[in-house]
Amino acid sequence: MKLYTFIALLFLLSFSCTKKDQYSVGQEWTYKTRPTEKSSTLTILKIEEYPETGKVIHISISGLKIKNPTSPTGFAEHFSHIPISEKALDKSVTTLKSETDKKPDSLEMDGYSYWKREFDKGDAGIFTIPVSEIISSMEKSIVAGDYTK
Repeated sequence: MKLYTFIALLFLLSFSCTKKDQYSVGQEWTYKTRPTEKSSTLTILKIEEYPETGKVIHISISGLKIKNPTSPTGFAEHFSHIPISEKALDKSVTTLKSETDKKPDSLEMDGYSYWKREFDKGDAGIFTIPVSEIISSMEKSIVAGDYTK
């Protein structure tokens, strides 16, 4: 009888210990932020599967404080579209904050459409580093005025 109890317990634990990969469109997550952006969150816009990259999760990020010399305030607060690997997102997210049926807005979808065209031509890829590193890397490019990196 103890063997059956042990097997049942293992079975139940396997369901309760699921990976954070149960992402869906409309979820808002907290993540391991940069020190100056503790309240920043990311939202899942779209999820796709590609043979060459695996699962690609398209996110937007809000609550940022990105140096941006072209902005009237000197800062950007939002990235409307970031394509990221599921593995990199798994390493970044901490807590599911909310779930909604909200669909991506037109700016987010414009970013996705541009990325998709370039991706299909082989001229764009996905991020495979944690979200906080993506933000820092993009900030460096924005400050340098180099939008090709």
